[in-house]
Amino acid sequence: MLQPALADHIAALRRYARALLGDRIEAEDLVQDCLARALSRAHLWRPGTDLRAWLFTILHNIHINNLRSRRAYVAAEDVTYGHAGHSIAAAPVQDARLELRDLQRALDRIPDEQRQVLLLVGMEGMSYDEAARVVGVPIGTIMSRVARGRDAL
Repeated sequence: MLQPALADHIAALRRYARALLGDRIEAEDLVQDCLARALSRAHLWRPGTDLRAWLFTILHNIHINNLRSRRAYVAAEDVTYGHAGHSIAAAPVQDARLELRDLQRALDRIPDEQRQVLLLVGMEGMSYDEAARVVGVPIGTIMSRVARGRDAL
């Protein structure tokens, strides 16, 4: 049964969505949409396959669709979609907060494709192969995006 197994992955989905979007409320909405879609399409998941990768793929696809929808409705403005003015929550230690703020700002400045794979590989600990399946690109593209993203950071 899929439902109980979903609970094991909610924290990781939230962490990735929060880092990807930079906003707690938007991240919660994205995770909720992901879980709702997973439940409504549970018949498509094959037991024995990687549920985590399947959920991250759903979340990734919803995020991309949301970006495309926003771009269709927003006039050409100087807006960073889903990232403007937000930071990742940090412990009240001043140095840690500053480092986290700087990291979030640096992540906000790199292209979305590089940010996505850096978060999947670096923060979520996915292998390049897993990240390639989530994003839907060849493993070589993941390797290239990680390298370019790390250089950009």
